[in-house]
Amino acid sequence: MSTQRSFFQKSTLRTLTRKTSSLHTKTLLSSAPNPNSSYGIPPLQTLETSTTLNPSSVEDPNQSTSLSDSFLTEKVLLNLKQGKLNSLRNLLFRLDSVVVVDVLYKCRENLQLGQRFIDSITSNCPNFKHSLQSFSAMIHILVRSRRLPDAQAVILRMVRKSGVSRVEIVESLVLTYGNCGSNPLVFDLLVRTYVQARKLREGCEAFRVLKSKGLCVSINACNSLLGGLVKVGWVDLAWEIYQEVVGSGVQVNVYTLNIMINALCKNQKIENTKSFLSDMEEKGVFPDVVTYNTLINGYCRQGLLEEAFELMDSMSGKGLKPCVFTYNAIINGLCKKGKYLRAKGVLDEMLKIGMSPDTATYNILLVECCRNDNMMDAERIFDEMPSQGVVPDLVSFSALIGLLSKNGCLDQALKYFRDMKNAGLAPDNVIYTILIGGFCRNRVMSEALKVRDEMLEQGCILDVVTYNTILNGLCKEKMLSEADELFTEMTERGVFPDFYTFTTLINGYCKDGNMNKAVTLFEMMIQRNLKPDVVTYNTLIDGFCKGGEMEKVNELWNDMISRRIYPNHISYGILINGYCNMGCVSEAFRLWDEMVEKGFEATIITCNTIVKGYCRAGNAVKADEFLSNMLLKGIVPDGITYNTLINGFIKEENMDRAFALVNKMENSGLLPDVITYNVILNGFSRQGRMQEAELILLKMIERGLNPDRSTYTSLINGHVTQNNLKEAFRVHDEMLQRGFVPDDKF
Repeated sequence: MSTQRSFFQKSTLRTLTRKTSSLHTKTLLSSAPNPNSSYGIPPLQTLETSTTLNPSSVEDPNQSTSLSDSFLTEKVLLNLKQGKLNSLRNLLFRLDSVVVVDVLYKCRENLQLGQRFIDSITSNCPNFKHSLQSFSAMIHILVRSRRLPDAQAVILRMVRKSGVSRVEIVESLVLTYGNCGSNPLVFDLLVRTYVQARKLREGCEAFRVLKSKGLCVSINACNSLLGGLVKVGWVDLAWEIYQEVVGSGVQVNVYTLNIMINALCKNQKIENTKSFLSDMEEKGVFPDVVTYNTLINGYCRQGLLEEAFELMDSMSGKGLKPCVFTYNAIINGLCKKGKYLRAKGVLDEMLKIGMSPDTATYNILLVECCRNDNMMDAERIFDEMPSQGVVPDLVSFSALIGLLSKNGCLDQALKYFRDMKNAGLAPDNVIYTILIGGFCRNRVMSEALKVRDEMLEQGCILDVVTYNTILNGLCKEKMLSEADELFTEMTERGVFPDFYTFTTLINGYCKDGNMNKAVTLFEMMIQRNLKPDVVTYNTLIDGFCKGGEMEKVNELWNDMISRRIYPNHISYGILINGYCNMGCVSEAFRLWDEMVEKGFEATIITCNTIVKGYCRAGNAVKADEFLSNMLLKGIVPDGITYNTLINGFIKEENMDRAFALVNKMENSGLLPDVITYNVILNGFSRQGRMQEAELILLKMIERGLNPDRSTYTSLINGHVTQNNLKEAFRVHDEMLQRGFVPDDKF
């Protein structure tokens, strides 16, 4: 015990705590062997520290009490020894932090008493106002008693004490160290606690304060700090701490090596790993399987697959064997590079050498199959898992269910969903949302809502992603009243609508023509500080354009620019289309010129809009000239371009130009479709040229194109106009036989 006392010179705590200004103490740490060296922690180094304590961090013990503090201490100890817990409980409410420290100092030779005292305070006085010293004394006793989780809980309370610096915490632990007969594991635990509490910067500061006082922190604690820093991506700071660890003389180990190799890989500095490995080998630290796995994974992440294979092949020369993690890294790297077949070959190689793949191995391949929309291979890989003794997990099922749902194979998706539940796996939010998304995508909203109901029954909480998925499905089906109810439910359940929620609803109401509701949602979105983007504005502008409200369109356009959200080629296309629909071709061309000036290339969609605008304005000749300009600029017209222009000439009863365009269309490699033939047939029918119309019908059928409802309606209207009711009814009967229902508007 004399050795333990020599760690610190005795100081009177009463004198320390009653000072009202800064307190200066000198503490001499002995280099004598630590009696608690069984913990495997290096002894404290000889250090004389000059400590200035902040008086605000020390509890003032000057309180009016009927008993002196020393008498109170002895009475507490007596009750502890005699096990008089009720009497002790009554005394606890009269204690201050100074008495707590005195009691714990006197329990240094009897750890059971110390633990009993700490437990009594913790359970009976949860709001006790501790000082740093009382916290520290408790920590020392708990560490000596090997109650490390309880010690960590107290450290957490101490580090969260407001207005307390890392320096004060370390000094408090140092101050109480000797009187509690403690050991350096306390300082390791301090650093580890900072790491586990994700207070990494504070952990670095505490490490540096300890180092400045000559206090050794074990390599295990150092590794914990380094690992924490690398995990969150603070690689530069990790290297700073690493250099300080090495500089302090602490012997690094293979865990340190692996952490810092991971840091280099994470920072994409894999080229520096060779020199680092050489440096570590000089320190007597050699790479192990984890080192190689980390390097191989690093090479794969950077797409350096051949280097990864070379490294794996070199392992046997070092007396190391690749493990399943090694192969998984290679398989994952190959899949990321789109080399699925080679990745599958690596799996076959694993099986050939007798290495058992795990669930992660198959999941990597499953996810790649899903990415490539390869349903056949995905199901085959999934079915192979049980035969290799591998049990599919939630990731396996969710990948396959997602792929099947995406491709409309909902019955199969439900089958695997049931299999998953039968296997004892509880579906989570992700899988339910995937299934709901599949039903929504395939427009089966009733089933999507049933899955939603099951999700709630199973106690799963719908998050914003699930709500957005259902809302999108409802809006696409124009079930807007249901969407509105779901939106209300969402807010009532405390789920905050995000950007996608509002954009989805705004789009739904715009498509439905309910612009008032769309604008209300837009304003609500802005009130919630959710910034709209160009897509949101494009949706609203398109809605108002379709309604012909060009004044509102211009207001939105100006508002968008004032918010520094700049229009894109889609924005211009929508606005040009709006003006063309209104017959304002000159304004459409002004916007066209502005779009080109801003560097946006004209697309076929925008060009078709201009062609449509000219034709609607009754100027098909100008539209034909525009088509020639398109060809000169390298913009290849499509079927919509020709059909629009053909329709324009037919409306002007210029059938010769219309037929010339059909020939031009065919010469460019575009075959006339049912719309092309319907446009020409309708033109002849309107002119009463029914023989030509019938010839067009025959030519259409010869080309393998089936007449549609529009074809028959044009013919019926043409015959009725010519008072040829017999032919009109013949066509009407043929139309019914083919399963088309006429609208009887003839």
